[in-house]
Amino acid sequence: MNPILADIYSTVIPSALFVIAAYVLVWAVLLIYVIKVVRGLKKTEEQIAVLEEAVRASRPPQG
Repeated sequence: MNPILADIYSTVIPSALFVIAAYVLVWAVLLIYVIKVVRGLKKTEEQIAVLEEAVRASRPPQG
């Protein structure tokens, strides 16, 4: 093998673990963030539904 390539590979290959770990960490944080946002959205939708029901109940019947 070319000595220059051997030197490059000896530098890159050991650090590949850190690159993979960084990607895993970023994806894990992103996944946790998305889960929290979805839970918050569901809670907000439930609160809006309760408010809509309260508004409908407080209106006088028309007709």
